[in-house]
Amino acid sequence: MAAAVVASSRIQKTFSRTQAEGRAAFVAYLCAGDPDLETSLAACRTVIENGVDVLELGVPFSDPLADGVTNQLAAQRALRAGIGRKQVFELVRRIRAEFSELPIVLYTYYNLVFANGIDDYVREARAAGVDGLLTLDLPPEEAGELSAACEEQGLQTVFIVAPTTPAERVTRIVECTTGFIYYVSREGVTGTRDSLVAGLGEAVAKIKARTTLPVVVGFGISKREHVQVVGTVADGVVVGSLLVGTIADNIGSTERVCAALAEQMRELSPGLVRS
Repeated sequence: MAAAVVASSRIQKTFSRTQAEGRAAFVAYLCAGDPDLETSLAACRTVIENGVDVLELGVPFSDPLADGVTNQLAAQRALRAGIGRKQVFELVRRIRAEFSELPIVLYTYYNLVFANGIDDYVREARAAGVDGLLTLDLPPEEAGELSAACEEQGLQTVFIVAPTTPAERVTRIVECTTGFIYYVSREGVTGTRDSLVAGLGEAVAKIKARTTLPVVVGFGISKREHVQVVGTVADGVVVGSLLVGTIADNIGSTERVCAALAEQMRELSPGLVRS
C-alpha cells in the first residue's frame, strides 16, 4: 500500500504547495502523442519546465464528444501517428523517468478504459506513473467499478461539475471525487474564448462550500487576464486548447513547438499570483 500513498499524495501536495505560495495551480492540457510521441514528450517537458503544476494528458480517441475542433484535430494527429494505450503509458513512463514527478492526470473516455478491462487499465496506469483519471463521459452514479479499481491501486478520481449541474447533484459528485473537482466554466465543448462567463466566483464558491477538495476551472481560458480572474476564485486554472493550438501552428519543428509553448507559458503564468 505504500506505493498507493505516494501516488495519491502528488496531487494533494501540489495544491498545498501552490496555496502556500499564494497562487492557483497551473493545470496544462496536452493531447498525448500529438503530433508524434517524441514531439509530445518534448512539449510535456517544456510546459513542465515553464511553470506547470499539474499535467493533464488527453488520451487520443476517435469520438471525443467533449472536445472542440482544436483538441479533436490533436487527437486525430495522434491517432494517425499510431498513439494508443501502449504509447500513452510509454509517454507517462518517460516523463517520470526523464524529468518530472509532478502530478499527471489522464483525460479520457470510458470506452478506452472499459474495452480492455477496467482493473487492467487502472493497474497499468498506476504502474506507468499516472496519478488520477478524469473520465469525461462517465457519471459518478455509474462509476462504482472504476472508483473501486482506482482506490485499490491508489489512483485519484476527478469528476466534472458543469454550470447546469443541480446543487443536489454537486454533492453527489464531490462525494465520489478523491483528487480534485473540475468545474467547466461554460456549456459546450473545449476551445479558446474571448471572454469568461459571468458569475464564475459564485459558482466556484457553491462547490467549495460542499468539499475541501481543490476546485479547478477549465474550458475557454486563453489569456493572462482569464488566468488572473480564475486564479482569484479557484484552486487551479486549466489551459488546454491554446497550448494544443500552439503545437498545431508549429508542427514540423520540435524546436519551434517548444519555443512557442515556452512563450505562451511565460505570458500566462504571472496571472496565477494572487494580489
